Formats: sequence, C-alpha cells, structure tokens
Amino acid sequence: MKKTMIGCALRRTAAAIACLAAGTLHAAANESLALKPGSEYLMVANYPNNLNVVDLASETVYKTCALPDAFGPGVTQIAPDRRTAYILNNRFGTIYGVDLDTCKLTFRAEMSQGDNERAKSIASFTISPDGKELYAVQNPTTINRDHYRVGEPRFAVYDTGAGLEARPVRTFPAPRQANIMQSGDDGAVYLAGPNIYKVDVKTGAMTVALPIRDWQRSTHAPLDVLYLWPVQTPTRDFTILYTTAKFQDDKQDMATAEYQYGFLNVNLKNGETEAREFGPLTEIYFTGIRSPKDRNIIYGLLHRLTKYDIAQQKLLQAAELDHTYYTVLTNQSGSRLYLTGTFNDISIHDADTLGKVGQVKLPGGDMSLGTGQVFVR
Repeated sequence: MKKTMIGCALRRTAAAIACLAAGTLHAAANESLALKPGSEYLMVANYPNNLNVVDLASETVYKTCALPDAFGPGVTQIAPDRRTAYILNNRFGTIYGVDLDTCKLTFRAEMSQGDNERAKSIASFTISPDGKELYAVQNPTTINRDHYRVGEPRFAVYDTGAGLEARPVRTFPAPRQANIMQSGDDGAVYLAGPNIYKVDVKTGAMTVALPIRDWQRSTHAPLDVLYLWPVQTPTRDFTILYTTAKFQDDKQDMATAEYQYGFLNVNLKNGETEAREFGPLTEIYFTGIRSPKDRNIIYGLLHRLTKYDIAQQKLLQAAELDHTYYTVLTNQSGSRLYLTGTFNDISIHDADTLGKVGQVKLPGGDMSLGTGQVFVR
C-alpha cells in the first residue's frame, strides 16, 4: 500500500486518488485468479506498477498483478509455456518473472553486477524457445566517488530456474546501441543494434543477419531506426520499421529524394530475412506489425493507425485516433488490432476496416513505454 501511495503521489492529486482506488484495490481482489486454458489474453504494464491481463473475448481486465520496486519501462515477454510473464522494470534495472496464475514472483535478475555498478537494459531481453534461459544486454557504468566510468556492454545469459537471486551463467561482449531482441526457433537470438545480429548464445559469436548501418545502397540514403518495442507476433515475425530516402539519380541529392518507410524482418521460425520499403514517409510511426491473415499487409501506428499494401507500396487506409498510441498488437487470427502505450486505455480496432470497435480502461495510470503481448494460454 505504501509503495502504491508513493507512486501515485508523484502524479497529479486527482490521478493519485484514482490510481490508489483502481490500481491497488483491483490488484488485491483478483491476483489469485488463474488463467483459462485456450483463452486469448493481452498483458501490459502500467503505472503505478501493475501488470494487467486482459481477456480478449470479453474485452475486460481479467486480473492485475502488483509488481515490486519502481515502474519503467514495463517491457514484457511471455514464456513459451504461457504461464510466466517476464518484465523489464525498476527503471530499466531489473528483470522479473511473474507467475500469471498467482501473481507470485518466480524470477528476479538485477542488471547491475556489483555494489558500485549501475547497469541498465534498454529493452534488450528475450526468452529461449524452450523457456530455460533468459538473455539480456546490459550497459554498465561504474560509480566512483569523483567520476563515472562507462563500461562495455555485455550479453548476459540466465537460467530461468535460478529463482529470485539469479546471476548470469554466461556473459559475452555485446555491441553498443543494442536494444530489442527476439529468439529464433533454432535457439539463436536476433539482436537489433547498429545492425540486426544473429547471436550464438553458447559462444557469443555474432554475425550480421540484416544490415542497418552497414547496408550500402547507392540508390538510397542510410537507414534511420527508432524502435524500442519487442512485440512477439502470432506469425513469429521480428519486425522493425525504418525510414530512408530514395535518390532520383546518381547525384544523390537529398533535396529531390523520395522519402520512404520500410521494414526489416526476421522470420523466427526459419531465420529467413527481408528488408524492403512499403510506402512513402508522410508521418512518423513508432511500431508496425504484419497481418497474420495476409503477409502483404503491414500496419503502422503513432498519431494514426494505418494499413499498407507492401507490394504496391501504397497506403490503403488510415484511422484517426483519440490520442497517440505507441504499440500495435494483433490477435492470433488477425481480425483485431490492439493499440497500447501512452495513457491507460487500450483501443480495439477491426483489422480490415481500422474502425474502432472497443476500448479497455486499465486500473491505475498510463502505460508509458510498456510493451504488451497477446498470447493464448
């Protein structure tokens, strides 16, 4: 109760009262509610420090787990058994494992590995295909009395059965500017940074799966990527959006170039990679997701929800939104889109028409950078 009151007090008075009433009391009432086999859920974190599970059939909050320590960023991953949710929180400093049936903490890993070290993970963690290991890129800084010393990033491997005092079982050097990552079905990890790297989790060896900084095309300007939301998709696609500019001729004149949106994609089932433009750059998107029904369709999201024909590089539809949302998710069938991030509401849209068909209000405050996941128990 005390932690919740402190978290809410940092917000406006009215919001604090609502957060206390909705967040703490709701969580206490249904934490022991087990998930139902075969049901489809959406989990997402929000302030003051909740992990919410939404029943997608009824479009209601099924349960809310109260999390320890501080909120932020609230990036989640669902384990292969669909029983354990992993969440990066505590101001980017701790990864937790939460049993979704009981809301009990089953795993805890501090990114910092020493008394005078402060390490953060910038949304950089994922789970192995068998659920036995967790991988994270940590960015350490040594805190000295009179100065800070920035250390080298490391790729840390954890045993998910290690409990509440988990320590790395292996560590390897990692590239700087590493952020989101996903595991392939073959056991390799695909890590986004200066390029998308394929990581051998046994040896730490890294090869370039898809170039970003190193993609040299005389017809295009270098790629620009801003992507911090590791969505686990029904199609097992690891998709990241980029922007670029296509030159009109060999002069490479940026003033006459055609600005474009594109995507980098790794098929996590078989390791196949793809990179291509899908439409003109007319607005900014934070996330995109390919349709489970039609791989030629991709959706983009930030200020508007949009739908593109990839082959024709054509905007098909756009929907105005009540406010900005960060992350677009889809159900397993591809019939619904769920918009999360920013405030404390999930906007539900028909995937064919983009029309709004529902909304779920979460107990507590906003989701901020929290990354939701859709899964079937």
